[in-house]
Amino acid sequence: MSLSEIVENGLCIGCGLCRSLAGPGAVEMVMTPEGRERPVARQALDKSTLIQINAVCPGTRIAGPPQAQISEAALTDPVWGPAERLVLGCAGDSTVRFIGSGGGVLTALGQFLLTSGRVKFILHVAASRSAPMRSERRLSFDAASVLEGAGSRYGPAAPLLDFSEILDRGEPFALIAKPCDVTAVRNLARLDPRVDEQMRYALAFVCGGASDLSKSEQVLQRFGLREDELALFRYRGYGNPGLNRIEAKDGRAFELSYRQLWEDEDKWMIQPRCKICPDAIGQLADIAVSDAWLNGGPAVEDEPLNGIIIRTRRGVELFDAAVAAGALAIKRETSFAELGELQSHQVRKRRAVWARLKGIEIAGKPVPVVTDLALEDCARQNALADNLTEGRGARDRARRGRLGEPPAVSRDDAGAAMLKEGFL
Repeated sequence: MSLSEIVENGLCIGCGLCRSLAGPGAVEMVMTPEGRERPVARQALDKSTLIQINAVCPGTRIAGPPQAQISEAALTDPVWGPAERLVLGCAGDSTVRFIGSGGGVLTALGQFLLTSGRVKFILHVAASRSAPMRSERRLSFDAASVLEGAGSRYGPAAPLLDFSEILDRGEPFALIAKPCDVTAVRNLARLDPRVDEQMRYALAFVCGGASDLSKSEQVLQRFGLREDELALFRYRGYGNPGLNRIEAKDGRAFELSYRQLWEDEDKWMIQPRCKICPDAIGQLADIAVSDAWLNGGPAVEDEPLNGIIIRTRRGVELFDAAVAAGALAIKRETSFAELGELQSHQVRKRRAVWARLKGIEIAGKPVPVVTDLALEDCARQNALADNLTEGRGARDRARRGRLGEPPAVSRDDAGAAMLKEGFL
């Protein structure tokens, strides 16, 4: 498929890897009127480039962990996949626990990887220093920089937009990202051996979906603010879950609880690709980290804690070393059953994806090629009527165009066109 076909069929998540492969002069990442980062081809892409993009795009190809990893894993589950160990834990440092989302585990691991000399830098996402409501790709070379990037970022982000240049550095690094970003890089590893040589660890958070920037813009409208007035836009953190805090350059400050921010599920504005995500739980990561609210969920401030899914032997070595160094603290072992209770929406999504993809196929729309992710096994846990409902719903939404997207254009271009036509 062309870039525009990937986008318009709702398969793009805006990771930016296509831009990296094609080159910045050939593909540009733009912020669309809908509030999504999307690639736009600025020149015709040759066939070999398109073949490569289709081979690595996490919207066209999603492969699970290698069969050897699955069959040799200490623990396996149809929904949660393979794991070597399941733990409830948190960052060992109280400041990291407080500032980071949940229990600060990903931040602590990023810091430990740098201070232990295992990697030269961390590739992750952080709030933009110039536009704090937006997220940007960040390279962190020290623990302080990793901590600066702590906290969940729910809006669009393109962490892989210059991934080829990162590989050109020839230095060992770790990736902390969404599961779909990890999928993209694992896809690329089949074509470029430098990925496995240089990316020593891939760490992921269990993902509830990437929302449009429009969701954050609605929050600003609630307080009568413009984006250019912002000095801070923190989605959560400074507690578990912590408050959504907004600070204006003139000193005004506003706060919403996590529940207030996400109370209306119809207004989450989750990107189309997230609704058919077969792996929001990070099966391709070395370690995947989830929220773990034990005392009533995000309606109240809870103990700073994460669910930690250690998926690979490399992940085990890292986890054990981080615990031994005091970077991580273990509360207790956990189980797939408890993770399912703490993250019940992830269980529902995994069980629904197979039927949703079949419904979209029946509607004549393209779907990603998915392998080794046990989607049919997950669907078998549902009643037949539930699978039929999911499939028919996805079919009908796809036929109405609700699972696709408009052609990608930048907000600036769209505004200029409307101005020219007299609509502004």
